[in-house]
Amino acid sequence: MNTIKETAIEADPGVPIIRTARDFAATPEQLFRAHTDPALFAQWVGPNDTATRIEHWDAHTGGSWRYVSVHNDTEYGFHGCFHEVRPDRIVQTFSFDGDPDGVALETLWFEDLGDGRTRLRAQSLVDSFEGRDALLRSGMEVGVDEGYAKLERMIVDGAV
Repeated sequence: MNTIKETAIEADPGVPIIRTARDFAATPEQLFRAHTDPALFAQWVGPNDTATRIEHWDAHTGGSWRYVSVHNDTEYGFHGCFHEVRPDRIVQTFSFDGDPDGVALETLWFEDLGDGRTRLRAQSLVDSFEGRDALLRSGMEVGVDEGYAKLERMIVDGAV
């Protein structure tokens, strides 16, 4: 079986999209729950040196969300809308308060690999190559890598 042991992050050369993929020793249902349950989401999202506070979370088709990441007493707000929420896929917008014009359209897929393993694939479409490259330079890779590592530990520990 082909497995992705670390998070693969790639920038598409033809369109302003960032694609990520990571395999987990978890079921699609567990990963879906980790992305839709606000208490679980707050525990794993983002870099290790940040804490997350959920301000609003309505994880259903047509719902919205907002959370704040706190790092060294500085707060960073993020918000968006859930366009589609179903067990195998989530489509949502993602905006950073510090860049109110930068809205990403994100799609996440939970692909059952069998034997209790799931591949989480995601893509974020932004409005320009400059915006995509700024997102990549922002440290998002650290947040994604460390966040998914926390999620993996939560799965192993039985928290998800």
